[in-house]
Amino acid sequence: MAPGITVRSSTIDGQGCFATARFLKGRKIAEYVGERISRREIARRLRGRRRIHICAVDSYWAIDGSRMGNGTQFINHSCEPNCNLRIIRGHILFFALRDIEPGEEIVLDYEYSYHSDRKQCSCGSRKCRGKINKLE
Repeated sequence: MAPGITVRSSTIDGQGCFATARFLKGRKIAEYVGERISRREIARRLRGRRRIHICAVDSYWAIDGSRMGNGTQFINHSCEPNCNLRIIRGHILFFALRDIEPGEEIVLDYEYSYHSDRKQCSCGSRKCRGKINKLE
């Protein structure tokens, strides 16, 4: 488990990633870790799976946190996120968009592409778009 976070049941979806420490705005929360795989391998691994824990690094590589994650693979989507994701020198890092207090769920706007399947959102935010996808 990455320092300052824990995984527990979430009202958004299944398991969630929660802060156990205070994260100040702009500070790194954690790195998304797992097995480095090719984007071609993603399609094979997705077959028959309802939940995925794969994050793209670039046009060729992705990280699959399914087997060797550190808790960040359980960061759920919210239309009102408190963190963002940055890819820096091949590493996927999460940063606080605002101060995050212990006990808060750490949430990210997944912003799926316009062309991916429309996914229903259950974040419960006042700003909920109803779908996880970007607005068209």
